[in-house]
Amino acid sequence: MADFNRSELDSPLFGSRKRFKFDDDTIGAYAEKVARFFGTGQYLFWQTIFVVVWIFLNIGGWAWSWDPYPFILLNLAFSTQAAYAAPLILLAQNRQEDRDKHTILADRRRAEETKADTEFLARELAGVRLALGDTVTRDYLRHELEDLRGLLDRIEAKLDDEAASRIADRHEQHGSGPQDLSDPTQGDIADEF
Repeated sequence: MADFNRSELDSPLFGSRKRFKFDDDTIGAYAEKVARFFGTGQYLFWQTIFVVVWIFLNIGGWAWSWDPYPFILLNLAFSTQAAYAAPLILLAQNRQEDRDKHTILADRRRAEETKADTEFLARELAGVRLALGDTVTRDYLRHELEDLRGLLDRIEAKLDDEAASRIADRHEQHGSGPQDLSDPTQGDIADEF
């Protein structure tokens, strides 16, 4: 005989019952297919053909007319169809609204990221402009070098005048005449001292 464990007998078994579960996504996908089909011209065409054939067979007076003139069975069929069609269409609309909400949230998140990126790039661009504002341009540097060259030319002219003045003073002290005066060059100034 089999040995039973007392704790196994005291606890109920889980999963032994089969429960019928509705998968919302599967039912929702089916509802969307039905709702899309109800909104097509093909559905209206086939429903019209069905109604015309139904009425023709029941009014024709044949022996098998199963639904006489008030067409109670046809009305019952349409009532049943409407009873299922309305909730299926509402379910499809709810699923579409959920998808739209997710799309709107994703668009909003993307827009916030784009705005943050744009603001960051604007700050970076402003920083680059400020940094470039402190840099020297080619035209500004050229202008400053021309001013510096003019200043150096004036200093050189003053130095030349000063050197000529000293040479003239020396010649006067030694008794030589002004005929020995010549334009000094930079090398002459270095030789005199």
